Amino acid sequence: LERSAGATVSRVWHTETALPAGTDLVAVPGGFSYGDVLGAGEGWAKSILFNPRARDVFQAYFNREDTFSLGVCNGCQMMANLKSLIPGAEHWPHFVRNTSEQFEARFSSVEVLDSPSLLLQGMAGARMPIAVAHGEGRVLFAADQDPAAALERGLVSLRYVDHYGRPTEQYPLNPNGSPLGITGITTADGRFTIMMPHPERVFRVVQHSWHPDGWGEDAPWMRMFRNARVWA
Repeated sequence: LERSAGATVSRVWHTETALPAGTDLVAVPGGFSYGDVLGAGEGWAKSILFNPRARDVFQAYFNREDTFSLGVCNGCQMMANLKSLIPGAEHWPHFVRNTSEQFEARFSSVEVLDSPSLLLQGMAGARMPIAVAHGEGRVLFAADQDPAAALERGLVSLRYVDHYGRPTEQYPLNPNGSPLGITGITTADGRFTIMMPHPERVFRVVQHSWHPDGWGEDAPWMRMFRNARVWA
């Protein structure tokens, strides 16, 4: 965001209980460790939920109408566990162990679906490679919720596809076994988006083993980060 989108970025550690004044976007990355001690992303989420000051700070942030957020991989799991604080996130799933019962690190193909997600505007219909690296990425919806219903409501923003562009549950094209290939989801107003794959690992052409001629320096996933700058 700093280099390519011209945004001012502050780094907030997981132990902090406040956000910088005027924060518009909170992006929660993957790659943390202790945050998984109680399950996928639950350690970090509970350090917010059970800390009155941190809970109030995040609750106020999520309730503002001029804010938006992105959760990737561990950050996706963490935000899913904070859905009680996030307006319009009641339909979000929990993330559980991959069907393969192992950590999966690979390049997968995904399709960007037409959804309200502010970060994915103008990208619907794109089918692109993306990096995945997780052991607990399979979506599990509550017993009273249907994955197909989230898809029909246009709240699924990203799904795994096969080499023909069809949604897939087949391993390893779908690395975790998520139903209907679901791997990204948003809220009805599009302000909060979570996804298990890593777009930040493939936003530059040099991060791809192959690319069409004419891509230049930036890969298609850069559009997502530019969308963030436009909205902010």
